[in-house]
Amino acid sequence: MQAMLVDSHCHLNFPELASNLPEIFANMENNGVGLALCVSVNLSDFHAVISLAETHPQLYASTGVHPDYEDEEEPTVEKLVEFANHPKVIAIGETGLDYFRLKGDLEWQRERFRNHIRAARLCGKPLIIHTREAAADTLRIMEEEGAASVGGVMHCFTESLEVAERAIALGFYISFSGIVTFKKAIQVKEVAKEIPLDRVLVETDSPYLAPAPFRGKTNQPAYVKHVAEEVARLRGISNEELTEATTRNFMRLFKVK
Repeated sequence: MQAMLVDSHCHLNFPELASNLPEIFANMENNGVGLALCVSVNLSDFHAVISLAETHPQLYASTGVHPDYEDEEEPTVEKLVEFANHPKVIAIGETGLDYFRLKGDLEWQRERFRNHIRAARLCGKPLIIHTREAAADTLRIMEEEGAASVGGVMHCFTESLEVAERAIALGFYISFSGIVTFKKAIQVKEVAKEIPLDRVLVETDSPYLAPAPFRGKTNQPAYVKHVAEEVARLRGISNEELTEATTRNFMRLFKVK
């Protein structure tokens, strides 16, 4: 029996994918992708995310507000915990810090991040963390708010091996997207090669960041197969071993049976 892959981070409610779900699910099945986590980026679209998870047994959901979404309803700890009580919600996020897209006084972003960590601690569910050009502050806030008590994943990882090791020390997993297949992504490839196998996850972040050989096209969960194959190649292990490990890691982190 072929090992089952998991796409640990996608956005199937986004219009690029939502209009084509039957084909997307068929492609998942044909490529051995048995589960996917549909990640929330704001509160207003949470109903669409959770509806997908309720309707399709191969999907799970998260609840959170992305750090790039400046003009959105702010997620209170209470609202996040309320949404997280749904049985198909297995994580808090996507949350974190992004100093690349937004500039100026970003204290609101840091406070939003703290609220997500506080909610995760209250409901006992792991965090999905986005960080871009903000690794030092991201790790500092994780430490200050006790994120280690719930753990989580550093999604679409693009930082250094040192940042990965600090996150792992806090109980976090490191997830690789299609970026790891890009020829110039030397730092990401190094991290994928060096970190412990029991801390590796794979994702698409679809509809974005399609891996080679689909770079520049609309991404989809089926393409996580190419991410996994590249990570396996970098580590010098079989595709099956990488698939089994990342699926086991996903089940452990998100308490999926």
